[in-house]
Amino acid sequence: MELGAFSISLTVKDLNKSIAFYEKLGFQAMGGDATGGWIILKNGSCIIGLFQGMFEKNMLTFNPGWNENAENLDTFTDIRALQNDLKSKGITFIAEADESTSGPAHFMIEDPDGNPILVDQHR
Repeated sequence: MELGAFSISLTVKDLNKSIAFYEKLGFQAMGGDATGGWIILKNGSCIIGLFQGMFEKNMLTFNPGWNENAENLDTFTDIRALQNDLKSKGITFIAEADESTSGPAHFMIEDPDGNPILVDQHR
């Protein structure tokens, strides 16, 4: 199962302080909208999303259809196929992608310890 590009999405109290901290660790902005409360940072192949006021917990994030540079992949497994595969394995969903649509969609699951996992397809 190929879930796409991986990142950790962190909920932060002060976006600007968090950006400054991660920049000291060598991370650089690669996307996002800091005025909108979020930014994506990258250091090598490590990707961190910083989000202020958007969700309650830190979460693992996967992006089907993208590589680690947010570039579109020629081929990938659509999020709806991933969702159906996970359902067949007994995974419980917090939010589901609408299977009657195509293109951008997302679903959310939790691991056994309650850590949220977002699978977010942008194309």
